[in-house]
Amino acid sequence: MTLPYRLRIQLAVVALCAAAASHAQPLATPRTPLAPSPGDARRFHATLEATRFRALLDADWQWHMQQFPEWATAVGDHRYDDKLRDASPEAVARIEQHERDHLKALKHVDVDVLSGEDRISYDFALQDAQLAVDWQKYPAMHTRVISAKNGVQLGLPSMMQDFPVRTELDARHALARLKAMPQRIAQDIFWLREGKRLGWVTFKASLSQVPDQIDKLLAKPLTEQPLLAPFTHLPADVPADVRTALQDEAASVLQAQVAPAFLELRKVVVDELLPVSPEDGAMSAYPDGVEVYKLFVRGSTTLPLDAKAVHQIGLDEMARIHAQIDAVMKQVGFTGSYAEFADQLAHDPKYFYTNGDELLAGYRDIAKRIDPQLTKLFVTLPRTPYGIRAIPSYQGANTVEFYSPGAADASTPGWFNANAVALASRPKWAMADTFLHEGVPGHHLQISRAHELLQLPMFRRTALVNAYVEGWALYAESLGDELGLYDDPTLRYGYLRAQAWRAGRLVVDTGIHALGWTRAQAIDYLVDSAGLAREDATAEVDRYVVWPAQALGYKLGELKIRDLRQKAHDALGDRFDLRTFNQEIIDHGALPLPVLERVIDAWVVRAKSAALTAPIADAR
Repeated sequence: MTLPYRLRIQLAVVALCAAAASHAQPLATPRTPLAPSPGDARRFHATLEATRFRALLDADWQWHMQQFPEWATAVGDHRYDDKLRDASPEAVARIEQHERDHLKALKHVDVDVLSGEDRISYDFALQDAQLAVDWQKYPAMHTRVISAKNGVQLGLPSMMQDFPVRTELDARHALARLKAMPQRIAQDIFWLREGKRLGWVTFKASLSQVPDQIDKLLAKPLTEQPLLAPFTHLPADVPADVRTALQDEAASVLQAQVAPAFLELRKVVVDELLPVSPEDGAMSAYPDGVEVYKLFVRGSTTLPLDAKAVHQIGLDEMARIHAQIDAVMKQVGFTGSYAEFADQLAHDPKYFYTNGDELLAGYRDIAKRIDPQLTKLFVTLPRTPYGIRAIPSYQGANTVEFYSPGAADASTPGWFNANAVALASRPKWAMADTFLHEGVPGHHLQISRAHELLQLPMFRRTALVNAYVEGWALYAESLGDELGLYDDPTLRYGYLRAQAWRAGRLVVDTGIHALGWTRAQAIDYLVDSAGLAREDATAEVDRYVVWPAQALGYKLGELKIRDLRQKAHDALGDRFDLRTFNQEIIDHGALPLPVLERVIDAWVVRAKSAALTAPIADAR
């Protein structure tokens, strides 16, 4: 057997060290060292390569923590709590160089000797790194920094609201971040102007909401200002004079530095961007937009699908779901059309709360029904707690419910954020599936469990792969059947309508960005086919426009997980165990869907083998 050159050198070094040791003992009888067997050499090389690969991943992770301090804080790394991300052109250039270097290093790993979680990590890391480098072909993507759904006017307040303050030093770190905000906002203004130069300005219906978001943020009284949240509940052991000094300085920085920076951003949006903002935000209308959308689809779905294929999947799913909705209508004796049925349920006062506190209490009641039953679905549950809270009013009445993850070290809880303002579009029959998705067993359970997988590298414990994370959450909605949450026909309709909504996303997103659909056409489709109120459909379409392809991950990810479940059930028969299957899905962290499929295929093989001697649950 011919050994790799690098391994021959390494073994030669070992032999030389052994020879040197023998010369140090003159009384010893010289002996010819035994040559390593081919098996020993392979094992040595595999161990060495796995160690080198893990070190490469760790170095990349540490680099990202330094470059993205907000992300570091969110995952429990507090070394950079006093900093904000540098978004300057120079910093972007450094990041792109690192991405190219990291991809090159990954391609030099001897992947054939990696096994187990190392091989899973490699497949994931290589796919992720290749996508990052491919995005570098389109520098205009750096200019997509603001819309009604993203930007510093939303991100910075949210970050400060969730900033962990346990000591006086934490408060001083929060103050340092507050002081860094004017520079961070100025960097985004640079990119917005660069986007205008390159022909990439956010479309008008979304961009026009940004000035109002800024106004509402700055109009908050100091006691309710999210940018000052770290200073409103300082630890009890902070001396009174220090507490007052920190609060006064933070308020002064906000009023003298941060607020003027936000007002400058507002001025740029109103005076420079809105006058040239397009009415239609389809990717196909932007420079290189067709190719850019292909990358968005690839990044969001992790699958090799083109827009037409995704569109057809959506149409097929919509037809399947409508057949189930028809069955519900027949069950309750409704003889009108689907549109009439949806309209009746959407306007019956008995299905709506009259104030936000009642709605929050309703979600808490749903949580109390689900929590005790989770052991029916999983073998191991995460330790991180979660809470239910209202979405801040400055984010707008059109903001849908969302999940805020807890820290990776479980130092802060996860949060289900409920829209407790737009009560007229929050029917009771739509609440169960929403909570299953955003709370448990959806985002909170999956993300918190991933954080606790200490045997995995950090990039996998904290990964937010869109198609997996959203696909899991949509799959979690279907688990309401196992929990008895959809026994009532109206609640089952709520679940099916949510499914139709996600199927509609496949149709509408691809329709807008690749197939020439107008905004009005997309809105009408969601109203007619998904049963959404026109106001909700409008907000959804505008979201798809500013986040191209992001909405594709939900249904495509769910379909993949359900397909894997069916394949596993077919292969294992009555040996199939739902708890163990669900656990296997979440016990490797979020993964690209092709990698997840390989993981589950391997699990089925192990489960078949284990079935010869032990129950599947004992063979893990």
